[in-house]
Amino acid sequence: MAHLLGAEALHLEFPTKVVFDSVSLGIDEGDRIGIVGRNGDGKSSLLAMLAGLLDPDGGRVTVRGGVTVGVLDQADTIGDDGTVGEAVVGDIPEYEWAGNSRVRDVIAGLLSDIAWDASLSALSGGQRRRVALAQLLIGDHDVIFLDEPTNHLDVEAIAWLAGHLKTRWSQNSGGLLVVTHDRWFLDEVCTKTWEVHDRIVDPFEGGYAAYILQRVERDRQAATIEQRRQNLARKELAWLRRGAPARTSKPKFRIDAANELIEDVPEIRDKTELQGLAVTRLGKDVVDLLDASVTYPDASTGEPREVLHAVEWRIAPGERTGILGVNGAGKSTLLGLVAGTVEPTAGRVKRGKTVQVATLTQRLDELERHMNDPVRVVIAGLRTTYTFGAGSKAQELTPGQLLERMGFSSAQLSTPVKDLSGGQKRRLQLLMILLEQPNVLILDEPTNDLDTDMLAAMEDLLDTWPGTLLVVSHDRYFIERVTDQQYAILHGRLRHLPGGVDEYLRLRTREREAPIAVAASAAAAAVAGPPALAGAELRAAQKEVSALERRLEKLEGQIASAKTALAEHDQSDYAGIGTEMARIGTLEADRDQVEERWFELTEQLG
Repeated sequence: MAHLLGAEALHLEFPTKVVFDSVSLGIDEGDRIGIVGRNGDGKSSLLAMLAGLLDPDGGRVTVRGGVTVGVLDQADTIGDDGTVGEAVVGDIPEYEWAGNSRVRDVIAGLLSDIAWDASLSALSGGQRRRVALAQLLIGDHDVIFLDEPTNHLDVEAIAWLAGHLKTRWSQNSGGLLVVTHDRWFLDEVCTKTWEVHDRIVDPFEGGYAAYILQRVERDRQAATIEQRRQNLARKELAWLRRGAPARTSKPKFRIDAANELIEDVPEIRDKTELQGLAVTRLGKDVVDLLDASVTYPDASTGEPREVLHAVEWRIAPGERTGILGVNGAGKSTLLGLVAGTVEPTAGRVKRGKTVQVATLTQRLDELERHMNDPVRVVIAGLRTTYTFGAGSKAQELTPGQLLERMGFSSAQLSTPVKDLSGGQKRRLQLLMILLEQPNVLILDEPTNDLDTDMLAAMEDLLDTWPGTLLVVSHDRYFIERVTDQQYAILHGRLRHLPGGVDEYLRLRTREREAPIAVAASAAAAAVAGPPALAGAELRAAQKEVSALERRLEKLEGQIASAKTALAEHDQSDYAGIGTEMARIGTLEADRDQVEERWFELTEQLG
């Protein structure tokens, strides 16, 4: 493959730290590279040097003649002057950019909820970030550098971005270098992974999952070598003490295949044991939302706007649930009903007597009064022990040991809270909440500012947490990793997603396409005037929607079971496989038909 750009003997240092020492690497046509590593090890600095935004202290970066480079860094590079449209397409005539399929796709994927003529000065930080990303992606670039591109994007937009980057160039052309903590995105887009650590860059083949397998093997080999060295040292000491050589055969170490590396690893969670502990701590009653609705005054008109409608949700002890929905769908309102910070305007919320809810918010509220205190002072005022693990595997950890497990060094215990990084503050906030020992834990975007290793450490901690867990997150990998089921808020209603995030994305796609069909139907019936549902007709439609939702849930379960059965079917039984595939096709056709009716009715109901 043709070479696009390369780096030779890069050296970079700051006043107190050498970041890179003689690093050489390159990007070829067709490369899709993800950069991972701990926060502070130099991921963004490496990307900036390769993109020409940061001059190395030694070495050089060379770019093949004629190669064009586009960059999205973490800085806010969008000014305040002008409108969204002017920032994205500049002075290109509308007939030109509107006729370009790539431009239309980028605008639809990133800016559908932002007015084209909106002033840049009125945008939020997240909206400005999306405008900057759209501005980059409409251009023609041979190489694109992206530094944390999924920040401020929801699950839907992240899926769109992954699809766009996978199809932007042909297989053996173009180059992508991306720094991100989004592990699903790394797996979906990248074909190579660079790990930045200890002043070097280690290359791995494949995305995140392949990188983890290779890293485990690398660490296993290193441990084997270290064990062999120690064994040799012990043998040498024994020989010296005995005064005579002993003939021993060298130990044989076999390098296992990737699947053998994980064959003896138990399930990530002992669901039965955790469920039993949760019932012990909570009893059978946790929080029940019974026909609960919430209405707020509209910010612009003052008119009442229903955010949640007739939600029925009986939360079980030990339940681990992820909540999906677009920004403004009502996720925070739903969590507020559970936590007791929001009261329903209709229906009711019933709570068990022993329920203790704690919420990990995005605002770091728990740390505000501790900003000038060293970390050791903060944890000294907390519970002296924390039970880590469940049942026979439970162990008592001190707050200091828990901090170490979450990536804090002993030296950082003397650091004032205000001087911690964003990720360190996030981990300390979680520690403080866990030491309160709640039995219902709500996590609102908990992955912000955490690198992949720290995300894994948080997930490991949550695997043994014996309570009810509710998570709102745009990090698809995290939400699928720590929860056992997902729900979505669609049109103010809570809907179970047996098919998980994939089902949610499919529903959202159909939802976006539905208005086109509805508009066509409305135009055809314009003479008769707009239909209106009232009285018995309205109640019948609401009843049918509820029945359709139950039918959809049942069909999704049947489809999932059928696919599992197909995977376990004798692969030499072609006739049987054909029958199973036909059955799956029939079930999916039924599901699509039910979904179409559901969308039709929810549009009529508003």
